[in-house]
Order: sequence, then structure tokens, then C-alpha cells
Amino acid sequence: MHRMGKQRTLSIVKPDGVRKGVVGDVVRRFETAGIRIAAMRMLRLTRAEAEGFYAVHRERPFFGSLTEFMSSGPIVVMVLEGENVIARNRELMGATDPKKAAKGTIRAELADNVEQNIVHGSDAPETAATEISYFFSSLDIVS
Repeated sequence: MHRMGKQRTLSIVKPDGVRKGVVGDVVRRFETAGIRIAAMRMLRLTRAEAEGFYAVHRERPFFGSLTEFMSSGPIVVMVLEGENVIARNRELMGATDPKKAAKGTIRAELADNVEQNIVHGSDAPETAATEISYFFSSLDIVS
């Protein structure tokens, strides 16, 4: 059930985005769109932590390269908050493949390829709740 109203979602600036120095650009896009950042931190995932986060993709052929990439350098994780924020964030990110992403989106403008595509965003309210709790306790989130 897709309910409108205030939601939270998880956003990750992936290792390629941190390496390229575009964290501020990504944050600015959220803020310009009226999306509030309720929590933010930088960390580096171990391979095991990346595998835990992406466990849903364990059987997929890209699982190994994805988890290797996600543990290759620091990431910035954020809790985004706002009206219908899951769909709005996915719109700002653009399609997974930067070549297919709409002009002006984060991935169209900043990403190199389908796997190293700068950002991750939750795809549904249930996923968002699980993904947020992977990185943040309720004490970390400022409403």
C-alpha cells in the first residue's frame, strides 16, 4: 500500500560519489527539492556488512561485484524525510543505468555506469524501514 504523506527513506552516497567529491551536490539536490535530512553519517562498510545490507540480492549475478564495490571506500548514509519522499528521491536519482536516466537527475549527471551509479535509495516503505534501521537507531534521527 503506497500511502502519501510524510515518509522516511534511506539514501546512500556510494563510494564512487564520495571519491568524486559530490556528496555536497547530492545533499544540495535533496534540500533544493524540499526534502529534509533527518540523519546523516559517513562510514565504511566491511564486505560482510555490505553483504548483509544487500542480502536481498544474494542470488543475483552482480552480488559479488556490488558488495565489493560498496565496501571499497567510505559512504554517506542519510535518512531523508518529507511528503512522498520515497518516490521523490527515486525521481531525483534517475534510472539505475545512467545512460537511461532522465536529464538533470543525479545519475544522469554524475554517474559512470549501472553499478557505480553514485546513489542508493529505498524502493518502498517496508524496505526504507529495514534499510534505515541497518544504519541508524531511533536516537540518531532528528524529527
